[in-house]
Order: sequence, then C-alpha cells, then structure tokens
Amino acid sequence: MILSGREIRNKLGNEIIIEPYNENQLNPNSYNLRLHNELLVYDEEILDMKKENKYKSIIIPPEGLVLEPRKLYLGRTLEYTKTDKYVPMLEGRSSIGRLGLFIHVTAGFGDVGFSGYWTLEIFCVQPIKIYPEVELCQIYYHSLEGEYDKYSSGKYQNNTSVQPSLLYKDFQK
Repeated sequence: MILSGREIRNKLGNEIIIEPYNENQLNPNSYNLRLHNELLVYDEEILDMKKENKYKSIIIPPEGLVLEPRKLYLGRTLEYTKTDKYVPMLEGRSSIGRLGLFIHVTAGFGDVGFSGYWTLEIFCVQPIKIYPEVELCQIYYHSLEGEYDKYSSGKYQNNTSVQPSLLYKDFQK
C-alpha cells in the first residue's frame, strides 16, 4: 500500500525524515524532491563494471545548463531522506518526463532503512536546459509486510554527495 501525502506528513520526524521539508512540495501520495546543483559525468567512453571509472564534476549555474542527449549525468537530490519502516520509491515527475528527461534510468527502488541523498541517473532524448533546485522527481512510500532486515550496505548508505557506481566493489569480495 502507498502512503498518502497526509500520511507522509503525519510520519515526518518519526518514521519518515525529509530534510529540508517544504509543505508546498507535498502531493496527494508523494513528495517532490529537488535537484542539487552538482552533476557527475564519466570521463571514459567505455565504462567497466569491474573497476572504478573516472568522472568529473559539473556545477549547474543558476542560469541553467543544457544537457546533451545520449549522455549519462549523475545528480542528487537536495533533500536527505530516511525511513526505517517503509520502502521508498522514486519516480520522475510527469512534467519532466514529458520533456524527454529521465531522472532514474533503472534505480528508482529504495530499500527499507536507506538514509541519504538519492543519486539520480539523468538521461535526455534531446537537448534540454535544466536548473538547480528544480522539483525533478517525487518520492513515495510503500508499507512493508512481514519481518524484514534493514538496508545495511556500506556502498551507498549515509552518502553526502553524488555517488558514481560502486559496483566494482562487488567484484572485490
């Protein structure tokens, strides 16, 4: 079951943390999250799953930045979120999708117990100008049935910035 916007508000500060919180970003069954001004782009043409791929940081200026098609940009939310009781999910806003901008290529599913900023896998089908602090995506929460283990991976938990893929660490086990 998905929590309503009112229920998200009722659980704030206890079972759900969203910082900073702005009532104007609350929807009937989700909460809009904003884009931070930093993006990462990989420097390498061929990415290798078994190694740490090089990347560079780009700052989105207040006047905006034009994204190139067929290029992956990693961004993050301005908001920090945490929940130990619900499964957080991330989706692009429909207004953003209608401009041909995808905000998560495959990773919109969160684990119960995740705390941190959401890394966004941003991809566009044609050039598009983006701006920092735009409400780019929305988080919603599913209730969970049965006993469960909280997310405890050291790879992405409690992050403080945009996170490139750390898949290479899986190969080091």
